Amino acid sequence: MSENTAYAANRGVARGLSRAQTLLVAAAAGISVANIYYAQPLLDLMANDLGISPSSIGLVVTLTQVGYGLGLIFVVPIGDLIDRRKLIIVQGLLSAIALVVVATAGARTTLLAGMGAVGLLAVLVQTLVAHAAALATPAQRGSVVGTVTSGVVTGILAARSVAGTIADYGGWRTVYLTSALLTVAMVAVLVKALPRQEVERHPDTYLDALLSVPHTFVREPALLFRGVLALLIFASFSTFWTALVLPLSAPPFSYSHTLIGLFGLVGLAGAIGATCAGRLADRGYGRWTTGISLSLLLASWALIAFLPSSISLLLMGVFLLDLAVQAVHVSNLSVVVSLHPQKSGRLIGGYMVFYSVGSAVGAITATAIYAWYGWPGICALGGAFSAIALLVWIASCFSTSAGRTNRVAECTRG
Repeated sequence: MSENTAYAANRGVARGLSRAQTLLVAAAAGISVANIYYAQPLLDLMANDLGISPSSIGLVVTLTQVGYGLGLIFVVPIGDLIDRRKLIIVQGLLSAIALVVVATAGARTTLLAGMGAVGLLAVLVQTLVAHAAALATPAQRGSVVGTVTSGVVTGILAARSVAGTIADYGGWRTVYLTSALLTVAMVAVLVKALPRQEVERHPDTYLDALLSVPHTFVREPALLFRGVLALLIFASFSTFWTALVLPLSAPPFSYSHTLIGLFGLVGLAGAIGATCAGRLADRGYGRWTTGISLSLLLASWALIAFLPSSISLLLMGVFLLDLAVQAVHVSNLSVVVSLHPQKSGRLIGGYMVFYSVGSAVGAITATAIYAWYGWPGICALGGAFSAIALLVWIASCFSTSAGRTNRVAECTRG
């Protein structure tokens, strides 16, 4: 890399992101990630329309997550090698095409293939997170990641409300046509507003970038630990949100999809948690934020288990579940990005593979468990994922303490 290029790149990093630019990236990330979650409150409509059995309709969510996982592995690392701004634009336009395919699907096979493509291209959200993290200064990185993640959380939760409302008036296909138009509009705005960044010339090839991800995760225990936590918390998260529509749309509730979608608004507390967690991570409290949040996640399932006897307690559980999951997620991202900022794209992609696997596992097991054991089975499944995550965190604390004790002993002997 030439001195002029290095100076330009360093100058861009030193300048950081303005508040307006950060909010724009957060909004774009929310729009992008919403495409993965529109289907969750619409599963029964899709099943009835295309003749898919209730026990296997979870494949819609699972294949979306599989596509998302493949995109994390094969697409996101490209952003470390080329201009992310161009990659963002291409991904956005291709995503709009995939959404149109889903909206016009006339058969189960077309729908599933289209949802896989939607998931593959929805990794645009991680390209945006990596772009924001790369442009941010070290002092503001946790806050920027937290703000962008707040946009992601808002997109996830608003997706359910918006999808439910639109579906009640225009059917589930209208949801995806509307999203396609919104995605095209988002790309148009990003073309004008995204800051240009000098691309640092890497000696790495695309294959090098792909192979470096598993190697880095194996070499860095902190990355692997955060990845395992992501898998478990998002398995818990996906278990709840995939299954929720099933009891609420059936008697005795028989709620409309608009009303079911409003449950997602309660989870907007997660957006608040994401922002606060980013700030705490900047101050060095990431580990304890993670532990407290995992405890809240486990407690949330005790409240969620009161469905169908108490909607009020269910809502309290939703509040805690989203708050806890997103707080852990932001703490995880802050650690991942801070370890190797110059490789933020591939490391975020690698970390999010764990997220995608957890979401897919939660979705496919939730619909199967509900068919056999009903809501108590769902609560047992979600609570089990949460309890394992908390135990992993506790074990890591003992491991860290033991490591410090050994280092002190070695120094004393020396």
